[in-house]
Amino acid sequence: MTIPYLCILIAALLPYIWVTIAKAAGDKYDNRDPRGWLAQQDNARAHRANAAQLNGFETFPAFAAAVLMAQFAGVDHARITWLAIGFVVFRVLHGVFYVGNRHQMRSLSWFLGFFCVLALMGMAIARVA
Repeated sequence: MTIPYLCILIAALLPYIWVTIAKAAGDKYDNRDPRGWLAQQDNARAHRANAAQLNGFETFPAFAAAVLMAQFAGVDHARITWLAIGFVVFRVLHGVFYVGNRHQMRSLSWFLGFFCVLALMGMAIARVA
């Protein structure tokens, strides 16, 4: 179960990569008022990177819960591992596509990551039913 736990850690850290990109994309970052600073930015990339960060924080709880549910329910470890890796790969792609303004690919990668979460939860539910 080491790899799925590492995937949880990576998924928890991914939003910080996107916010770092957001801060680097704008002009003269102001740490005293980061939200005010972001609101004043004209750089669309800074806003997209910030949106990727927020979406990463939004998806993390469901993913972490799904991995733990599957583990506690006794789902096959290989399935948990592959779905956890898939989620992380799709989330990295989601951020890259978000920052790069590739909206269709971003939506596809979001959906595929969401599918991984649903699959993990569905297998956990089926296992305990």
